[in-house]
Amino acid sequence: MEKILISGCLLGLNVRYDGKAKSLQQTTIMKWQQQGRLIVVCPEVAGGLSIPRAPAEIQGDGLVVTQDGQDVSQAFSFGAEHALYLCQQHGIRYALLKESSPSCGSSNIYDGSFSGKKIFGMGKTAALLTEHGIKVFSEQTIDKLVALTV
Repeated sequence: MEKILISGCLLGLNVRYDGKAKSLQQTTIMKWQQQGRLIVVCPEVAGGLSIPRAPAEIQGDGLVVTQDGQDVSQAFSFGAEHALYLCQQHGIRYALLKESSPSCGSSNIYDGSFSGKKIFGMGKTAALLTEHGIKVFSEQTIDKLVALTV
């Protein structure tokens, strides 16, 4: 049975920057969880960041910076590498990650100005996984993932 990497916040874990979750209440996710198919990760926590933590966004130069100006790029890189390691260890080809996150966004992220504006782009983890041939989906494209894994 093929494993799928999933963002912890989508499973109801309170790991987001604000200490909350963004639970996906979807039948297929619950079935996959019962089958033991899901490998759970929060790249930001895996990278050493706390819960809660200051909001962070990717700047134009590729650095990940918190709202108060702290460079957290290294933690985001460590977390992305950890997610890749999990995929490699479990033979994972698909990931379901939280859209718009500076780690997990697969088609859009915040623009780096902390104004709430989103732009086309990928988070650090989503980009690294994609570079290594892992197909990344979000809560917005879960139907495509379900179709591939049936």
